[in-house]
Amino acid sequence: MVVSSSTIDLLVKALPHGRVITDPDVMDSYARDRTFLDPGAPLGVVLAAGRDDVVETMRWATEHRVPVVPRGAGTGLAGGATATEGSVVLSLARMAEIRELSPADEIAVVEPGVITADLDAAAREHGLMYAPDPSSYEISTIGGNLATNAGGLRCVKYGVTRDSALGLEVVLADGRILNTGRRTVKGVTGYDLTGLFVGSEGTLGVITAATVRLRRAPLTAPATIAAEFGSLRDAASAVSAIIAAGCQPSLLELLDRATLKAIDDWRNIGLEPSVAAMLIAQSDAADGADAARRMHDLCVEHGASFVAVSDSPAETEGLIGIRRMAYPAKERLGSCLVEDVCVPRSALPDMMTAIEAASARHDVLICTVAHAGDGNLHPVFVFDHGVPEPPKQVWDAADEVFRAALDLGGTLTGEHGVGLLKRRWLELESGPLTRDLQAGIKGVFDPLGILNPGKAI
Repeated sequence: MVVSSSTIDLLVKALPHGRVITDPDVMDSYARDRTFLDPGAPLGVVLAAGRDDVVETMRWATEHRVPVVPRGAGTGLAGGATATEGSVVLSLARMAEIRELSPADEIAVVEPGVITADLDAAAREHGLMYAPDPSSYEISTIGGNLATNAGGLRCVKYGVTRDSALGLEVVLADGRILNTGRRTVKGVTGYDLTGLFVGSEGTLGVITAATVRLRRAPLTAPATIAAEFGSLRDAASAVSAIIAAGCQPSLLELLDRATLKAIDDWRNIGLEPSVAAMLIAQSDAADGADAARRMHDLCVEHGASFVAVSDSPAETEGLIGIRRMAYPAKERLGSCLVEDVCVPRSALPDMMTAIEAASARHDVLICTVAHAGDGNLHPVFVFDHGVPEPPKQVWDAADEVFRAALDLGGTLTGEHGVGLLKRRWLELESGPLTRDLQAGIKGVFDPLGILNPGKAI
């Protein structure tokens, strides 16, 4: 269906003044996420200020068969929020109210535009915390985290976003409002629609509020260890040993040499030539100091050349800061194809070896960091700035990495979502029956196929 300019004018008239942007230059900034992908040209951008704006937009979109691309802060790394040709981009960034924060029930009710770090800060005023903390937590939104089921550095202990989502307010494709889930810790009435929407990448409905679980913040500063290794495989083996020993870290992150060098070239962290990998681990448990000592010993047993343990908040902040600098440091090297395969934790050493082999075989720079305690790796394939899309050798290396992850019993994506970038590999993991069932679910919630078409499935 071809949508005329008069049709978008109807949306402009239906919403309060200033809610709809049609200036091409301004729209372009809302049409992209953090990937290299070139977006299609949207008809307009809706700056939703509340649920009613979303309802009106979806009613209009259903009536006129216009695709809608929901968007948070645009920090996605899989192309999930990239505008499609002739769509309307529905920005939820202005819906940024914490509607309720209940210390007694340890929950919060938040709108999708709330920044992840802001919710955590608000919870900590009451001795609580919001556990999911993706690396982009200072700029990413709760809505985007829900859309991709984001994880983060603390997910090794506290789980991913779905583990903190209790209930949702969702505007469906035709503008109806659905409330899912509950405010209680337990609840098994009917199918788990909350879990279905979390990770659906905006293809089933538009989340306009979420009831999320808060947790008690640790009473003392976590014990942190930093370990350096001369071999990436040794570092990965230390991770497997830490998990197998039951140390229960609250953070367990691995950085390879290519990543460390990118950070060192940018911020001069004093990287030694012999260091092939760094492991950063924390324990926020009551016996955190003992757990840190056990992790220290296991790192030494698995070949660490240097291990340090600290409970200093300043030193901890510095180490975590190194981890959070990983992606921007790589962006300085070139354009990035960012992936996030996940394998069983015992298979982490083999997966690291497979990534190194793919890098060498295809002559592609791959910088890898990992939420190692989850077996979730982020191999970043770096190619020249200015190249419109990855060259063939990058795609070939990525294909090899994906196939290796699946061969090891893993998955194509642990937390970034499928978006546009991973659709070419979906058949390798899902198969035709899963594909048909997922298409059937999509048809129930979005029979016209207007919600974020071409993404996720």
